Amino acid sequence: MGKKAGSSKRNDARTPLSVAERMEGMVIRNTGSSYMVLVSPDAPDTPAEDITTTVPSPEGTVVECHIKGKFRLKGIRTTNPVAVGDRVTIMRNPDGTAYITAIAPRRNYIIRRASNLSKEASILAANIDQACLVATLAHPVTSTTFIDRFLATAEAYRVTAILVINKTDLLTDDPESRELLDTVAYLYRSIGYKVLEVSAETGAGIEELRRALEGKITLMSGNSGVGKSTLINRLIPGLELRTAEISDMHDTGMHTTTFSEMFPLPGEHGGWIIDTPGVRGFGTIEFDQYEVSHFFPEIFKLSKECRYGNCTHTHEPACAVRKALEEGRIAMSRYSSYLSILADANPDKYRAPV
Repeated sequence: MGKKAGSSKRNDARTPLSVAERMEGMVIRNTGSSYMVLVSPDAPDTPAEDITTTVPSPEGTVVECHIKGKFRLKGIRTTNPVAVGDRVTIMRNPDGTAYITAIAPRRNYIIRRASNLSKEASILAANIDQACLVATLAHPVTSTTFIDRFLATAEAYRVTAILVINKTDLLTDDPESRELLDTVAYLYRSIGYKVLEVSAETGAGIEELRRALEGKITLMSGNSGVGKSTLINRLIPGLELRTAEISDMHDTGMHTTTFSEMFPLPGEHGGWIIDTPGVRGFGTIEFDQYEVSHFFPEIFKLSKECRYGNCTHTHEPACAVRKALEEGRIAMSRYSSYLSILADANPDKYRAPV
């Protein structure tokens, strides 16, 4: 028999088969060596590319699978060729073993460079409706560079992004900290992003966050230590994801989530949360240097007023973006993040020195 999605304890019993069985499903967990695939009881033989339900029901059978064959994403070397959220075709053999044999075309995905100087990429999730970045302004501090790199990646892959500022309970008693929270929230709201101020510790803002997630498949990402697992535990009572204390010496978090996994949201409207391992950096990939400005809405809007259509907003004369920067209409932190991603997109960055 299979296993129920979202169950914390799964058994390995399988239904005996006389011939190999072809099924379609959605990847809900990546363990590093295998993948858990949720097969819908309604249409197990429906081709994965024909599945039109954006948010599948959590009811179904979970089958442990391995991959068979090579899967590539536009020629990019990926550390995980199959991602959580992928719609896949699997073949289950009479001996109980199962293999992923095909991946349906992805509606979208979120990808990050595995490390700063690596050409390998890691797909965080595929076929999602939105992405939540959980950030903190204290204990630990999420840098604006990290926030901007995540938001730019979401823009590049046409994924709606929400900024969730957690641990606001640590900021309420300090006027300077409260001012910082207001400043950061105002900055991103003025650009057009949804910003939610929450506290997993006190429960403040949790209901608003829950409403934002209802009926959607949502990727949740963030630095280690920002309280992502604690937030998910608040949203899904009884889940009891492992959490860890922050290092007092370095003010950084410990990795408690080691693999990406999807969890069904309770309630009438349903939905799924994709929990991903915490990351310390967010390297971009696939960006063309002349398109980077497209992923910063406020810069892209002003770039239409530049003298040159291929303006990089770094040195060209009559640049409307640099003029706005001088006049304080673009935040210096955002422009600095733009320059850092522009450097990533430089085709000479990864060439060996002559």
